[in-house]
Amino acid sequence: MSRNAAAPEHWAVDAGEHDVARLDIPPHAVRERDFEIFCSLTVKPQGGGGDAWHELRVLVDGSLAWSRRVPTQPGRDSLDVRLRHRVPAGRALRLSAVAQTQRATRLGLVITADEEP
Repeated sequence: MSRNAAAPEHWAVDAGEHDVARLDIPPHAVRERDFEIFCSLTVKPQGGGGDAWHELRVLVDGSLAWSRRVPTQPGRDSLDVRLRHRVPAGRALRLSAVAQTQRATRLGLVITADEEP
């Protein structure tokens, strides 16, 4: 790696117990970038949790990129996804993770984006 090469970018946001996490990555003026995006929703069932579920939707630049709804298991449970996305030079990247739950409590909602070298 040359001394002039930029270190890979790392971006992250932790929305805590909120139902939406947003991460806006500014454009790079001269180079295309590839990002590995990781989104994670952590929950726990409320009470008996019999019909508890949790859902995570991931939007990339406003378009739905991934969505899942799963039954919430006893104890702590999570729903995670990894995506790859190429960002052309001069373009920003807008990421949103949207959580929904039924009879489950949100414990954490996180987005990270790591530039692949």
